[in-house]
Amino acid sequence: MIRAPGRKKTLFIFAPYVLVEHMTSNSRRFLAIVVLFMSAKLASAASTELGTFSHQRDIGNVARAGTVNFDPAKGEYLVAGGGENMWFTNDAFHFVWKQASGDFTLTADVKFIGTGGNPHRKACLLVRQSLKPGSVYADVALHGSGLTALQYRDTPDSPTHEIQSIISAPARMRIEKRGDYISMWLAAAGEELKPAGGYLRIPFKGKFYVGLGVCAHDNKAMEKAVFSNVELKPVSTPANAQPVLESTLETVEVASTDRSAVYRTRDHIEAPNWSQDGKFFLFNSNGRIYKLPVKGGTPEPLNTGDQIHCNNDHGLSPDGTQLAVSDQTQDGKSRIYILPVSGGAPRLVTPPAPSYWHGWSPDGKTLAYCAERNGKFGIYTIPLAGGEETRLTTAPGGLDDGPDYSPDGKYIYFNSDRTGRMQIWRMKPDGSEQEQITSDDYNNWFAHPSPNDRWIIFLSYAKDVKGHPANKDVMIRLMSLSDRKIQVLAQLFGGQGTINVPSWSPDSQSVAFVSYQLVYP
Repeated sequence: MIRAPGRKKTLFIFAPYVLVEHMTSNSRRFLAIVVLFMSAKLASAASTELGTFSHQRDIGNVARAGTVNFDPAKGEYLVAGGGENMWFTNDAFHFVWKQASGDFTLTADVKFIGTGGNPHRKACLLVRQSLKPGSVYADVALHGSGLTALQYRDTPDSPTHEIQSIISAPARMRIEKRGDYISMWLAAAGEELKPAGGYLRIPFKGKFYVGLGVCAHDNKAMEKAVFSNVELKPVSTPANAQPVLESTLETVEVASTDRSAVYRTRDHIEAPNWSQDGKFFLFNSNGRIYKLPVKGGTPEPLNTGDQIHCNNDHGLSPDGTQLAVSDQTQDGKSRIYILPVSGGAPRLVTPPAPSYWHGWSPDGKTLAYCAERNGKFGIYTIPLAGGEETRLTTAPGGLDDGPDYSPDGKYIYFNSDRTGRMQIWRMKPDGSEQEQITSDDYNNWFAHPSPNDRWIIFLSYAKDVKGHPANKDVMIRLMSLSDRKIQVLAQLFGGQGTINVPSWSPDSQSVAFVSYQLVYP
C-alpha cells in the first residue's frame, strides 16, 4: 500500500486493478509514476534473474513444475525439467525463453547433473513457433545416453522426426537459423564448432520463441542440466557472401523415417551404394570411388585403374562381387566399365558413349543404362559379357532415364517426361508394356525398388524445376507397390548426387543418400 500526496487515505493497489475513484489528478499522476517504477523494477529483476532470456514455463502436461536458476557470476543456467517426453506428438518439458525474430545462433556448453535417469532425457537448444503443445519447432537435443540429434516438427501437431549426429556427448552445441534453414553444430571438448549433419528447411513466421529446454522423459521424475557460456546472437548473410557446400552421407529408416548422419565432409560426395553384406558404402567424389564402413570412419579410395573420372552412376552386382562404374577419362564422355568390388583393372562394356549405368539384372547377366545416341536419350540394355546394345524406349522426344530392375526381374523401373512432367514408369525387361506409375505435381526421378520388392523410392523435385539439378529442396519419397500409396521419407537440400543409384540396405529397412548444406564463413 502507498499514500498519495494531498490525501490522508491509504490507497491499496491490487494488480491488475487499482482503486482510483475520487482521486485528484495529482494523485493519479503519482500513482501512474509508482506503477511504472514498480513495473520497471519487476522487469529488471526478471531480466537479471534469467540473464539472456525473459521468461520460463512448463510446456504441455508436466506433473512436476520445472525451475531455472541463473548464476550471473558464472553465466550458468541450471534448468530442472519434468515431463513425459519431447517426441512424436508429445510436448512436455520446461522452457526458458525469449521472443525473437530473424536469423540467429544459440550456443551453449551443455551437461546433465547426476547420473542415471532415463537415457532419453533431453537438454535442448530450442526454437518454437509458439508456446502451445504441438507447435512447429526444432531443437538440438543432447540425450542422457549421449545421443545428439536435430529434432523437429515441421507442421503443427505432426510427429517429431530427427537427424542423429555421428558425434556423441558433445561439449558444446549450437542451433542456427539462417533464412528458412535450421542447422545443428557440435564440438567435442577442446575442438571448434562444426556443422554436424542436421540441415532442414523449417520456415518460422514472424516472431518465435528461442531458448533452453529440459525434459525428464519420465513424468514422475525431475532432471537437471547446466547450460554455460550461453550466447544468443543475431546473424546476417551479406548479399555477396560465398557459402561453402558440405556433404553428409545419411541413412533413413523406412519404419520411423528417422535419419542418421554417417559421414560429413567439405568434399563433394555423391550417390551411395549399400554393399550386399551390409558392411560398407561406396560413393563417388572428385572422379574417384570411395569405400566407407557403414558405422562411419575414414573413406578409402578404391583402385579403379586408369578410370579416374568416375561420375555418380555406379553400382554393385547382385552377388556383391563386381562393381559397375561410369567413367569419362577417355574423352570426357561417359562409358560403363566393370571391375572387382575390391578394386582392380576395369573392363569396358559399352564402347558407344555417352552411357550412364543405372541397373543390374537379378541374374547378373545384363546391365541397364541411359544413353544418348544420335542426339536422343533412351533406356538401353547390354549383356555383361559385351555385345550389341538394345534400345528399350522409343517414345518420341523427351527424356527416359534412371533404369533399375525389380528384384524378381519382371520389371525395369525408369523415369520419363513423355507426358509433360518427369514421372516414374516401368516396363518389361524387353521394353514392352510401358506403364506410368506416378502422376502428380512433382518431377520424379530415379526409382529404386527395395530388395524385398515391397517399395520403390524416388527423388521428387518441385514441379517448376527442370532436369535434376543440385542444391534444391527435394524429397525422397516411398511408394508401397501393393497399393501405390506414397509417403515422404525425407525432406532435404540436395538433388543431383542424392540417390542417383540403388542405395537400399540389403534388409530393405533403410536407405542411404547424400544431403548437402550451405555453410557461411
